[in-house]
Amino acid sequence: MRGKKPLRFDLEALLASRGDGRAIVAFQQQQTLFAQGDPADAVFYILKGKITLTVLSKQRKEVVIATLAPGDFCGEGCLAGQRLRMATATATTDGSLVRLEKKTMIRLLHDEPRLSEPFMSYMLSRNIRIEDDLLERLFGSTEQRLARTLLLLAHAVKDREAENVVQKISQETLAELIGTTRARVSFYMNRFRQLGLIEYKGGLRVHSSLLNIVLHD
Repeated sequence: MRGKKPLRFDLEALLASRGDGRAIVAFQQQQTLFAQGDPADAVFYILKGKITLTVLSKQRKEVVIATLAPGDFCGEGCLAGQRLRMATATATTDGSLVRLEKKTMIRLLHDEPRLSEPFMSYMLSRNIRIEDDLLERLFGSTEQRLARTLLLLAHAVKDREAENVVQKISQETLAELIGTTRARVSFYMNRFRQLGLIEYKGGLRVHSSLLNIVLHD
């Protein structure tokens, strides 16, 4: 689902002349970009930083449903007729994004193949990712789900670097992402550390060798 550089370049080129429903907006850590129940009137494209999407259940329990990074879209539900936001978007780091009003995004998708083709590819890839996550929740072990989540957060699956730093994320958030308890996350994080698959050195560093846990049958 990566390979986003051409898309980012195209979008920035389209934003060369600002206005007309387009704007670059800076955000700060813990800032709420939109809240569940707000009017769905714009699409956002992340340039820098990370954003977490959460949903509040009827029991008032907050659940993390996605962590987004540069090159990701959010709020695109408005393009499919969504009138209200179904989730809350909160910045987990400082950063910036492009805000495109709904009518502007629709026009750009219609008029600009540079945007429409990569956008459709992105949405299809994200749907596949959601299906994969659901299957892993149903059939994968807790250990494998945690390893896969850490690799994705560090982009280690793609980069294959020896060390990949994960932005600050709590064990509670990891537990919500993979559908388990904090105690189980703590247990496996300690195990990964003892095996030398992760380390706490200037942040959480994930070794690409953690992929062996994901591939282990």
